[in-house]
Formats: sequence, structure tokens, C-alpha cells
Amino acid sequence: MNISLALGGGGAKGNAHIGIIRRLEQEGFRIRAVAGTSFGGIVAALYASGKTPDQIEELFAGVDQTRLYGHATGDGPSLLGLAGASKLFDDAFGAATFNDLPLPCALTGVDLKSAREVILTEGSVREALLATIALPGIFPPRKIQNWELVDGGTLDPVPVSVARMLAPNLPVVAVVLTSPVGEPTQTFEVNIPYLPGAIARRITRMRPAQAFDIFLQAVEIGNRLMSELRLEKDDPEIIIRPAVTHIQLLDKVDVHEVAKLGEAAVDAVLPELKRVTAWPARLARTFRK
Repeated sequence: MNISLALGGGGAKGNAHIGIIRRLEQEGFRIRAVAGTSFGGIVAALYASGKTPDQIEELFAGVDQTRLYGHATGDGPSLLGLAGASKLFDDAFGAATFNDLPLPCALTGVDLKSAREVILTEGSVREALLATIALPGIFPPRKIQNWELVDGGTLDPVPVSVARMLAPNLPVVAVVLTSPVGEPTQTFEVNIPYLPGAIARRITRMRPAQAFDIFLQAVEIGNRLMSELRLEKDDPEIIIRPAVTHIQLLDKVDVHEVAKLGEAAVDAVLPELKRVTAWPARLARTFRK
């Protein structure tokens, strides 16, 4: 059963992608292409490079989050930097380009100059990753060619159309990490991983930090609506929505436990997933084209 996979963004929630991929493989699904944005882009690129879900899980579990978000020389204006993440991507990919990846893969960003989505399928994987995770205001934009790129989830939280572009004849499995429209929002806390806990807590109690929390809540509401509108338009064959809404953007999480939430989410939709990937459904899709 061949499928194409679209992995949505969501920061630390994205560790659920690991369990989803592992469970899909266990059930005999063969992922022939993968598209991702933001944290989903990291998992997409690692998987496309040949790493197994277990290897990705161990990689993430071994990361010291306090070292990820320092500023590098030349960073644009942002609350946090990506110096540590850049080193992580260097270690994982080196000078690899998309052409070096064994599996078709695409990452997405948004160009601040043209206000358009940019689909990254060539050039440096490392640079594309630094662009797709560049959440506006929190992480610095990334310059690639003539673009100034920020997080692809700004315009498309789950890149279903991109996954379909990579493998036009395959059903698309979309992994959505946002809450459905209408569910109450949670109060955000912008964790500052590289500061001692007492100092970070003091900063989060300051009025500017509280105002930023309100801003992030509003962004979350818009992101939910954008996600639902795009899913309605792009119409993936199946949606997997792990129970990760309690996890915030930069939370320090138990990677193994969040991955288990991904596995449970696959089990919840498994009968429908098998139905839409069976030959009668594939034949019906062929005649609809």
C-alpha cells in the first residue's frame, strides 16, 4: 500500500510524526514521498534521507534543547536564534542536497517579499530546514536565492498539495497537529530554553512577555482556521490528528511518549486508512481524474 505523506508543523508536538511513520510502516504502508513544513519538515527530511523512525527518535531524544536556540552572527531580528539547530542539521545532512535524498521530499517556506509559498525541492537540505522552521518573530528569516523565507506553516500548515505534487497517483495521508476550529485555546508560555529556569520564569511574568502570549494565542486561532481551509481545499485521502494539543511550541517533552501519541493516532484511523488505500478506492480515484 503506497502512500504520500504530508507532515504539518507544531513545534514539539511534531515528535508525534515519528510514531505515526513507525506505525504506518508496521501496518505495511510504504511511504513513497514526503512533504513537510516547520517541525514536520525536519522529520520529513530525516526520513527521506534514509533514517528509520527509531533512529529519528533516538536523535531527538539525545538533543539538548538548551543548546538549540542561541543566536548566530548575522541573524535577523528574532526572539531566539537557530545556531544550535544549524549545527544539528550540519551533523545530520552535511552538504547534502535534495537530489541526494533516496526518497522524494519537499519542504515549504513563505517568502516575506512576495507573500507567496515557496516549495523547496532542490539545493541544500540544511538551508531549506532553517527556512521551513523560521517561525516569524521567534526565529530569524532565512535568505535563499532572492527569497527571505519564514516558516511554511504561515500559509499552509499541512502541505497536502505538495505531497500530491510529489506523487500524483498516490493517496495523501495528512498529519495535522493543530486543534480543530472551535476548541478553546490554551494560554501560551514562551519557554526560553537557554536561560536558567528562575530567570526564564521571571521574564515570562513581565508584561511584554504576557502580551506576546496573547499574540501567540491569536496566531494559533488563525493557524487553526488556515489549516482547516487548506485541508478542505486540498482534500487529503485521510487525516491523522494525534492528541498533542496540550504540548506547546518549545516545550521540553519526552520524545518517546509523544511518539506513542502518534502511534495511537494511526490506530484510531486504521480501518478508514486501509479502506482508502485499497484497490477499489484507488480505481475510483483514477476514474475521477
